[in-house]
Amino acid sequence: MPLHQTSGRWRLGLALSLVTSVLWGVLPITLAVTLQVLDVYTVTWFRFLVAFGVLVVYLAARQQLPEPQKLRSASLGLLAIATIFLGSNYLLFLQGLAQTSPTTAEVIIQLASVFFGLGALVVFKERYTLHQWVGLGVLTLGLILFFNEQLKTILTAQATYLVGNALLVIAGATWAIYALAQKQLLEKLPSSTIMLIIYGGCAILFSPFVSPQKLLSLSPLHFGMLLFCALNTLIAYGSFAEALEHWEASRVSAVIALTPIVTFVAVWLISWLAPTLIAPEHLTTLGMLGAVLVVVGTVAIAIGKKR
Repeated sequence: MPLHQTSGRWRLGLALSLVTSVLWGVLPITLAVTLQVLDVYTVTWFRFLVAFGVLVVYLAARQQLPEPQKLRSASLGLLAIATIFLGSNYLLFLQGLAQTSPTTAEVIIQLASVFFGLGALVVFKERYTLHQWVGLGVLTLGLILFFNEQLKTILTAQATYLVGNALLVIAGATWAIYALAQKQLLEKLPSSTIMLIIYGGCAILFSPFVSPQKLLSLSPLHFGMLLFCALNTLIAYGSFAEALEHWEASRVSAVIALTPIVTFVAVWLISWLAPTLIAPEHLTTLGMLGAVLVVVGTVAIAIGKKR
């Protein structure tokens, strides 16, 4: 089976990767607020349903709805894998987030981009130069320093907190499998078609477990947060899928490693503006140094030249 090849438009791939990173960075905060009033199944189902509905309308308006003959040319097995593992990722991430905190969830879920980047080296035969391997080491050290206080909490936490982190590790692995399947599907299908099928499939998978009547009792704040989560799903994953079309998966995964920095800044800003909405996070001197190293390592991987 031929492997997917990128378009070579790396600037567009970089821009789309940054959009994804920012949207995923603020997502845990809005999800944490939403989980105060809704269960994980209803939240996940609503996100997929809205993303599916909006994308159907958009593609119909542009007369770009997928044709059945094109779908038959794609691998149904890969589509099923991408759908099941992305749905699993959403559910596991929410369950882990409910038992930890937005910033802690982001440090653990960064394993997803590491799994994805290393998987791309194996599956798609991508290669890192020495410069990029050094960048990966700097990025890893930066993440450890940035989250040094959170990592201490993880090591000394109670059982519930540890279970939450274990769920986040598994969520990272399921996401990496989805992402690798997604990239290979681009060989036969455009990213919009792939995401349409995945959104619709995941909405169907979660529909037996939801409590839609709870949506009617939401406050304007919580409904707004839920709606943002749904639109975040549509835009972030659309940007991610399109980034894979134009840039190597290993480099996309490196830019996504900036996501926890976005989360920390967003948590600090929101906790300052609305202290009762979400608890603040405290950044040490080592954490500030780690943030710088994460940026340096990400840039080193992203702009490193091929052999």
